[in-house]
Amino acid sequence: MQAAAPDALERAERVRLMLFDVDGVLTDGRLWYGPSGESLKAFGALDGHGLKMLQQSGVRVALLSGRSSLAVAARAAELGIADALQGIEDKRAAFESLAAKLGIAPADAGYMGDEVVDLPVLRRCGFACAPREAHELVRAQAHYIAGAPAGAGAAREVCEFVMRARGTLDAALARYIA
Repeated sequence: MQAAAPDALERAERVRLMLFDVDGVLTDGRLWYGPSGESLKAFGALDGHGLKMLQQSGVRVALLSGRSSLAVAARAAELGIADALQGIEDKRAAFESLAAKLGIAPADAGYMGDEVVDLPVLRRCGFACAPREAHELVRAQAHYIAGAPAGAGAAREVCEFVMRARGTLDAALARYIA
């Protein structure tokens, strides 16, 4: 079930940069390995289109992952995401560095994470989000908890929430509805 803090819309309205963890947010969190040791990941098309619409609405989108994967690099390229930060041990430092590089205050950035390693960023950003399966400490920190599952619509839900708060969702959907 979806849950939002009383000030979630106000926080989402300020978002100019939205970062997403990968495993457990853009995927269902399971780690798949091929016979040669390569990591395989299943990404939901629903989430991918949400990330594209969010970018087209004027919000910068980035990925922030503790693991490194060629699959993540390929998915980021496919979606036009220039900032796919992988193999990051200190997510908060990477978040702050990216925000500074882009000239965006941490309060004007959002992050969606699912695990305790994401807490430092979730506490620092202005709009903290989590999928419903996130660790309880993460859910307790979140301003918005998606009702859809991780890897199957949770990120899309957050994208649409941000666009709704910023007043850009109707325009993003109009090209498909008209």
